[in-house]
Amino acid sequence: MLRENGVRVLVVEDDPQLGIWLRDALATAFGSSDIVTTLDEARAAIAVRSFELVVIDRGLPDGDGLALLPHLRQQQPSPATVVLTALDDPVDIARALDEGADDYVAKPFEPIELVARARAVLRRLFLDRGAMVSIANLSYDVVNRAVCVDQAPIVVPRRELAILEALVRRSGRVVLRETLESAAYGFEDEIQSNAIEAHVSRLRRRLREANCKAAIRPVRGLGYLLSGE
Repeated sequence: MLRENGVRVLVVEDDPQLGIWLRDALATAFGSSDIVTTLDEARAAIAVRSFELVVIDRGLPDGDGLALLPHLRQQQPSPATVVLTALDDPVDIARALDEGADDYVAKPFEPIELVARARAVLRRLFLDRGAMVSIANLSYDVVNRAVCVDQAPIVVPRRELAILEALVRRSGRVVLRETLESAAYGFEDEIQSNAIEAHVSRLRRRLREANCKAAIRPVRGLGYLLSGE
């Protein structure tokens, strides 16, 4: 079963009641969810933060939600996308899929349907990217969000897991502190000044206690780097 602990979701929905409902339902299912209400806000959000899943309403105040799809395809890595609409015409559905949406859900819908469809597109996304990343004796299962050292699983709390995933995806490169904050926290979360340092410290201790040979190294004034020793 797909474990979504490290998945960050962006909801693009201008209806306040529906938007909050979507944000909360997806946060419960996937662990982290942010909400914006316009295309401009969505473009600004994806410019500063990486998302694994973006749920987009068609009818936004400043245009059709489909206009966001080209911007999402340019992201590296690009997120999974689910389009929401009151239009259930087959031509509209085909257009959304042709323009790059991974799935299309017509309103009204039940939370269980949306979450199930989102899980399906995420599973395909993660499988396409490759299921396992290994650094020294550390293995990270992208599909199941699972961490192993010498093939033995270790439990990593949600925020530490998000930080580890950001480091794993950029192994051998410096990951800026701001990038780690974006991975671990939502737009509305309050972040203490030393929060990332505290999470990284606990994560390093957790890996060290598991005899992990991959090391998280601080890069003064910038952030952290994950590499095999």
